[in-house]
This record gives sequence, C-alpha cells and structure tokens, in this order.
Amino acid sequence: MNITVVTDLYPVLEGEKHTPRTIYDFVQGWKELGHNVGVIKPNFIFNSFLRGKPFYKTGIYDGVENLNFWTPFWGQLKNKNAQKSDVIIAHMPSGIIYANRLGLNIPLVAGVHASDIEVLTNPIYSVYFKPELERAYKNAHKIACRSEILRQKFSKLYPELADKTFVAYSGIKPEIIVKREWKQRDRIKILTCASLIKRKNVDKVILACNRLKNVELLVVGEGREYKNLEKIANSNIRFLGYREHKEVLELMRKADIFALTSRNETFGMVYLEAMASGCLTLGLRGDGIDGIIKDGENGFLCDLDNIEETIAKIINHTDKNQILSNCFNTIQNYTQQKACRNYLEKVNS
Repeated sequence: MNITVVTDLYPVLEGEKHTPRTIYDFVQGWKELGHNVGVIKPNFIFNSFLRGKPFYKTGIYDGVENLNFWTPFWGQLKNKNAQKSDVIIAHMPSGIIYANRLGLNIPLVAGVHASDIEVLTNPIYSVYFKPELERAYKNAHKIACRSEILRQKFSKLYPELADKTFVAYSGIKPEIIVKREWKQRDRIKILTCASLIKRKNVDKVILACNRLKNVELLVVGEGREYKNLEKIANSNIRFLGYREHKEVLELMRKADIFALTSRNETFGMVYLEAMASGCLTLGLRGDGIDGIIKDGENGFLCDLDNIEETIAKIINHTDKNQILSNCFNTIQNYTQQKACRNYLEKVNS
C-alpha cells in the first residue's frame, strides 16, 4: 500500500531531541511491514518560531518533503507525491488542514492529539483553525485518536463522528521489555522524566516526594521550569538534566517507581517505557495513559491533589509483585509492530 503521512510533528534530521518520534515510529513500522511510505511536513513559519521548533528550508530531506508557509492554507493545494497515495494519514492541525485542502479523492485518516482538542475547544482558534479542522474531520474516512481518553473527549464534542473513530495507540520496541520483581530496600527510588514545563506538573511530584520519608526522586529533563523546580526541592530530589534515550531506559530499570502526572497528554510513550522497564508506574487519572494503566491492577492513577497519598499507597502495597506481573502482561500488547498493524487494520476495516 502507498501511504502518505502529512504532519509537522516529524524529525527532519537525527538528533532533534525535542521533536517527538511517535509518528516517525509509525512510519518506520509501516515500512517494515512492506508498505511504501512518504512524508510531507507542512509548517507555518511563524508558528514554528513561536513554538521554538527546528527550522529547515523548503526541500527534500532523506525522503521527507519539508514545506514552509507564511500564511494559513487557502484554496485548493496541490502535491504530486500525495496524488500517488492509496491513503493519506494526517496528524496535527497543520497536517490535517493541509491534507484536506489537497481535495484528493483518496481516503483521508485524520489524527486527534491533545493539541487538536485544544484547537477545537479554545475560542482563540475559532476563526480559522477550528472550522478548518471540523471540515477535515467530516471529510475523513477514519479518525485516529491517539488514546482512549482522547477518543472519549472527541466523541463527546462530535457524537455524529463517533462511528469513524478508533484508538491509534503507540508501541515500544519489544527488546526493551524486562520482567522484574520488587526488591525491598530502605530508600525507595522514584523517577520522573519529562520536559520541565508547567503542564507536566513535575512540581507536584517534587512537593509530594519532599514530604515522604525514605524516598529519593530523580528528575530527568530540561526546560524553562528548571530553576523554579530547583527552588522547591529538598535534599531528597536530584536533577539529572537531559539524558539520551538509552540512559533513560537504564535509569528506569534501576528505579522502583515511575511517577509523572502531566496534564493534556496525547498518549505518553514514557509511561509505556517505564512499564516495560519494570517500574510500578503512576499516571494522572483521566489523561493519556488512563485506559492502559488500570488503577491498582497493572499500575496506579491519581489526581493532582493526592499524589503523595498515592505514592505512599504504592510503597505500602502488599502485592507489588502481582502488579508488576500484570504490568508485564499488559505491555506485551503494546509493541511497535502491534501498534502499526492495529492502525492499518482499523483504517482498512
């Protein structure tokens, strides 16, 4: 099958440490399954600089067609590469709007991320982006929601489109999965890993761990909240800065608990990686990983006002090894190849 992926959420070159690789992983997985996959990356130049994204001149970069636009998309667009497709899969607002503006008689799959829900619900986007997205979703053959929580939110906003939606979860590489048992120790190691920005709520995890006895919290990541977080941390907290992916996995395998309570999370690959690394994993109730993590069964969920109590509950849980065993069984279903197959099966169903 000839697949064209249209999104601005895609690394053009290796080493883009702040560009999520989730859609890149889908592209590579589909190629491994024998499909012919091309990538179109449309960028609003002003938005790229506003969000601090890497900027590249218009051109082809190792199979990625990078396109820059000063203004929003108006009228019908043309793209010779997209015309050769059997299906067009578009993610992120600019990608979805661009793909829909091509006006091709080719099945369009439009993704739903947390950013799309923001565009559809925040009044500041009501002039251009919201109506454009709504048109694209109505025209779409299928709508790929990146988590069960996002599918529920989208279906509540547009119940008439619910029959077209499916969950397009991500997957991890099976070789990183390990099976571990809980080892009792005097000092519990807790790990959090995220961009240090407000919506990640790393401050809430730090404040919770400040009040807990016999714990050590390792904070992996960098961002504009770093100095503010340092100010509220006590001696139980260690900041490790940015670490390469391989190093993060090594830290996860040495940690007892992984805790991240970020809000408006599209999915959260880091949770899957923590589960695959044998951590008792804590996420935020009603957000991206909720639905994969089932509270008290294969991990834990909390609200922002009871993080400390939930971590204490995890530490004192009498059957932690059963939770870890259930977690190990769960993660077998969330490998990259299974995620890629699931996506295309739902597109073709």
